[in-house]
Amino acid sequence: MTASSFPSPSPLYLGKVYLVGAGPGDPGLLTLKGKALLETAEVVIHDALVSPPILAMINPQAEVINAGKRRGRHSMDQADITALIIAKAQAHALVVRLKGGDPFVFGRGGEEMADLRQAGIGVEVVPGITAGVAAPAYAGIPLTHRDCSSSVVFVTGHEAVGKYRPQVNWRALAQGAETIVVYMGIHNLTTITRELLGAGLAPQTPVALIRWGTYPQQQILVAPLDGVVSQAQAAAFEAPALAVIGQVVTWAYRSEPPLL
Repeated sequence: MTASSFPSPSPLYLGKVYLVGAGPGDPGLLTLKGKALLETAEVVIHDALVSPPILAMINPQAEVINAGKRRGRHSMDQADITALIIAKAQAHALVVRLKGGDPFVFGRGGEEMADLRQAGIGVEVVPGITAGVAAPAYAGIPLTHRDCSSSVVFVTGHEAVGKYRPQVNWRALAQGAETIVVYMGIHNLTTITRELLGAGLAPQTPVALIRWGTYPQQQILVAPLDGVVSQAQAAAFEAPALAVIGQVVTWAYRSEPPLL
């Protein structure tokens, strides 16, 4: 979307937009500031993976709009979402754009912030706990450990078309980080594992697939790098899920994690 296609700023009134991170799902992980904003917002525009207990915290008088995008099921495209946020900020004092996880970690928060500023809308970011940190923690996996990992990298397994570069450099990641956390990687798991193996990562490197991280129904599948695709297919392990790759996976809970 170009700047000219955005709604023109109202000459009478402009509200403020808060890009709020809802966290990974467990309502106990929502920040106090995020909760306070949900309770006072006039409009809340939320993503698909925001959990129902967090949505239940929204001011009952607020207008609530589901702008969620899931693979193959987009209720709104990004340009329309941005235009909607701007339009609501022209009519209301406090608008919350509620995004799963953290707005600035694979959440398009940077894009939305830039577009809002370009349209003359005040915007503030309220960080959230990202799934790449929370889901492994709830599965008992430390992303760094003194015995085996002093580095961790977060990477998307589902790249946008037309982005700034054509592909993730999996070879560089395999050689440069001891723990790799892959968001949205289930659909491309075959390609990802092939690339990492081709880059020299050991076939027996442990991999944890974590589905519905921090939710009561959280599931974990642990397998070696060269066998994780077949095991995931056999278990019908589907999105939403992320992958943790590296020796830290050896600390994973092999039964139900002690969720509170």
